[in-house]
Amino acid sequence: MADLSAKDVERAQFVFSIYDFEGNGQIDAVNLGDCLRALNQNPTLATIEKLGGTKKKNEKKMKLDEFLPIYSQVKKDKDQGSFEDFLEALKLYDKEENGKMMAAELSHTLLALGERLADAECEECLKDCMLPEDEDGFTDYELT
Repeated sequence: MADLSAKDVERAQFVFSIYDFEGNGQIDAVNLGDCLRALNQNPTLATIEKLGGTKKKNEKKMKLDEFLPIYSQVKKDKDQGSFEDFLEALKLYDKEENGKMMAAELSHTLLALGERLADAECEECLKDCMLPEDEDGFTDYELT
């Protein structure tokens, strides 16, 4: 891959080997998104599906020489959101500009906008990633 550096290829090979659970030089296409995210990429579910990812296990296998061009393509994609982009979006809900927002608004945002989360996913995300809401229903979204 001419557009991937030697270090990128080495990292991709390492991540690929982790997801090669059977040790046969192939990964299940259902793990394509996980591999890309392990390489600090943020592809959408639609992008993953478009690039050959599957929703069901054992539908399709992928070799490293198939994975590298996909990684290269995703790496070049400038439309990926970053953590900083996510924080900027949450600032829209921060009426007092103090790093806090209504926990109910955050939940609604995760359930209703973009690639929507399921109720259980949203609850798990909020429980694992956010501080408990205060007595007024606010939670910190920005670590200070």
